[in-house]
Amino acid sequence: MSDEEIIQLYFDRDQQAIKETSDLYGSKLHSLSYKVVYDSGAAEECVNDTYLRAWDNIPPDSPTSHFYPYLARITRCFSVDRYRHMHAKKRGADIVYLTDEIDSCLMSSGSGEGIVDRIAFSESMNSFLEGLKKDQRCVFMRRYWYMDDIKDIAEFYGYSESKVKSMLMRVRNRLREHLLLEGFLV
Repeated sequence: MSDEEIIQLYFDRDQQAIKETSDLYGSKLHSLSYKVVYDSGAAEECVNDTYLRAWDNIPPDSPTSHFYPYLARITRCFSVDRYRHMHAKKRGADIVYLTDEIDSCLMSSGSGEGIVDRIAFSESMNSFLEGLKKDQRCVFMRRYWYMDDIKDIAEFYGYSESKVKSMLMRVRNRLREHLLLEGFLV
């Protein structure tokens, strides 16, 4: 079943929409969530919460041309929230490591609190990502959005791990320069 047909089921309020969504994207969403929470049960709950959120938000949302990214974003948000809840008193090394990798490129938490600042930052990030070569953008997103291991990225694209690491370092440096020019970093 196509994305458009599934979304139409949501609009028709047909519960078959959730089953079709699960059949088409359930394993990918579970894998995405598991990479964040490292707990199969918690990942399953995050995916189920994603289906409920999609049910509640479609309509009025109509993510026809980007259904999987729409679901992945919801899953990722639930997974990060779940991870934070599970590790409230201790910091997990995996998330800390990824955050430290890119922390020097991103705004400090106090500098973007207004909605206008967040929108401007989002637009700036989108323009930066659009300016990257496709392979750089894909590697960057797989690492920092989907939280894939460098080894997995290298295997998927047929690169060496050192090539992936150097590509990520160069993109992070370019991002830092871009954000400095845009005024998001001081």
